[in-house]
Amino acid sequence: MSADRAPSVSGDAPDRVVIVHLFPDALNLYGDRGNILSLTRRAAWRGIGAEVRGIGAGDGAALAGADVIFIGGGADQHQRAVADALIELADPLRRAIDDGAALLAVCAGYQNLGHAFRSPLVGEIPGPGLLDVETEMPVGAERFVGGIALELDADSPIAAADPSGRRRVVGFENHSGRTTLGPTMRPLGRVVFGRGNDGSSGFEGAIAMPGEGGLRGLRIGTYLHGPLLPRNPHLADFVLASGLGRGRAVALPPLPDDPEWDAHQRFAADWTAIRPGVYRRSRIGRLRDRLGALIGF
Repeated sequence: MSADRAPSVSGDAPDRVVIVHLFPDALNLYGDRGNILSLTRRAAWRGIGAEVRGIGAGDGAALAGADVIFIGGGADQHQRAVADALIELADPLRRAIDDGAALLAVCAGYQNLGHAFRSPLVGEIPGPGLLDVETEMPVGAERFVGGIALELDADSPIAAADPSGRRRVVGFENHSGRTTLGPTMRPLGRVVFGRGNDGSSGFEGAIAMPGEGGLRGLRIGTYLHGPLLPRNPHLADFVLASGLGRGRAVALPPLPDDPEWDAHQRFAADWTAIRPGVYRRSRIGRLRDRLGALIGF
């Protein structure tokens, strides 16, 4: 992306966005700050100023006025460390989302914001239930590591909001958790390649649109990181527009996103070219799996 993109902002879009980054030091394992950078840049290129608030335990007051809330990935010990703080922040988080803030939770954040995360390493970690999901890490579970692509439904509001109607989302997964969705959330997308929520359902992520599940704001949870938003500008804009509209997506002027879509296409092509099983059996694949088991979730 070049920094000189500057279309004028549409009349119904605010000129300022408040982005809250939950636990930026503890949950930032896979370059998740890149998601914050993507949101702030895409806002700035449209003439929208961005305020980023990094918040932790006891900072519930800083959630007031939030437009977008983001939480990233971390290792098991980090999930345990922030669990109590998330319970403490549950009420102000819920108020912010019900006021229209859009929530994007990635990997460990996806697990932590559900009802519960169970792991043989850390036991059961209760969550605030802001995402209607539960995650189990079975003993000896296969770790899902590698590139992943999703196909959005034909009627997906994310695809509908993109002028080109692109329906694919790409990213990188590294997790042993098996996540199941409750009745108030639907899958983010269908797995094209990769493993997704549980390795068997064929789905990845979870989404509740504004108004669904009794909350006014958009909520998305996903295992895709690497980071996610720079390679998926349609998803970045959907989250940004939903937050700016306080649950009602505003119209954002399009950006010349050729570099982002080129990165998106090359990522998908590179991982499609890897034959099933070759990555897992390779020496590099085994080493990465071992490293992931030490630091991942």
